[in-house]
Amino acid sequence: MTQRIVPMIAYEDAASTIDWLDGTFGFAERVDQRYTDDSAVMTHAELDLEGATVYVSTPTPEYVSPRRHRETCEIARRSFDNPWVIDGVFVEVEDVGAHHARAVAAGAEVLREPEEPGIEYRIYSVEDLEGHRSMFGQRLEDGE
Repeated sequence: MTQRIVPMIAYEDAASTIDWLDGTFGFAERVDQRYTDDSAVMTHAELDLEGATVYVSTPTPEYVSPRRHRETCEIARRSFDNPWVIDGVFVEVEDVGAHHARAVAAGAEVLREPEEPGIEYRIYSVEDLEGHRSMFGQRLEDGE
């Protein structure tokens, strides 16, 4: 089955964030799928992780990341004042322990350490450079 839902994540500076996403989480850019506007701003790129696709972009010069929005808006700050993923993505990986170790070594802001919260996955939660939250998980085998 092909991937039927593709997350689209906006960044204030998507072009520079791609290298961080690669080094921290293992996303690889599909170099033939990068598009820029007349000002050399990256308007679309496609990343791959273990065969799954994520789109990233810098939609407009006025776009404000979740992290920066929290700095200027009390309601946004309060809504993110917890270790949970809010409007983020869940990404299934083969080895969540190794994935977590790579993210920690790269300096990612881990919100929740790897745990088994009773959802058939061992998961951890993390925030990227611009404040987008993700949960990475490894499916537990029956009986674990």
